[in-house]
Amino acid sequence: MSLFVASLNSGSNGNCYYIGNRNEAILIDAGISCRETERRLRRLGLSLTNVKAIFVTHEHADHVCGIPSIYKKFKIPLYISTRTLLKAQLKKVEAYNFKPYEPVSIGGLTIRAFPILHDAIDPHNFIISNEQVNVGVFTDIGKITDHIIQNFKQCHAAFLESNYDDELLETGRYPVALKNRIKGGNGHLSNIQAAKLFTEHRPTFMSHLFLGHLSRNNNSPGIVQNLFDGISDATEIVIASRYKETKLFAIHAPTESQAHSLYKGVVLPVQLKLF
Repeated sequence: MSLFVASLNSGSNGNCYYIGNRNEAILIDAGISCRETERRLRRLGLSLTNVKAIFVTHEHADHVCGIPSIYKKFKIPLYISTRTLLKAQLKKVEAYNFKPYEPVSIGGLTIRAFPILHDAIDPHNFIISNEQVNVGVFTDIGKITDHIIQNFKQCHAAFLESNYDDELLETGRYPVALKNRIKGGNGHLSNIQAAKLFTEHRPTFMSHLFLGHLSRNNNSPGIVQNLFDGISDATEIVIASRYKETKLFAIHAPTESQAHSLYKGVVLPVQLKLF
């Protein structure tokens, strides 16, 4: 079985990731308008009519601002923590609460949330599974925790935040308070932090790594591409743009020789300490 994935937009101007099988799909976040979401899906040969749910990482505008217009037209339900729903002030939507590591089934897809550190009320990331294939979304992360490491190790493909270059951030024009917020324990991952997670915890069967949420002022696609090309081995590196969608990628089940490493292809419901 396969999962089909694409980034529709990734950055502080909006975040939205498509993950689905041949029958149904979900969006992780909806930070661009309904019209733009439709336009980008259409260019990939896809449609919002096949999207059965939107899972929300946290309440910041670049992750939720498209939800009202998408819901108004398509009535796609939200899966969002109760505290995030209240903080985001999303009204007149069909919303369902999720709990960390408690599986949610959307057709043939299984989605599990896990907590992260970020300056939001109740932030989570997600693992999406289709039988033996696992795709992870790792974004808006202030610090790499055991939750992130253990889930990353099980991914055949992952969307991973690579937000800023240390030197560009340090020498840039941002005020000191904002710099500290970005690089503090509740902000974002740097290129070096993302690369460390990848090199130390990447499973041998990871076929694709999508690097996203690149800062417009403190990073560049070229810097990220050069860094990860040097450590990618057999993993295909894709830079998720803040201006357009990526291609649609098919993420396949592992070969038989790799299957023993997959914990039977699901994310284990292990309870880990956040700090």
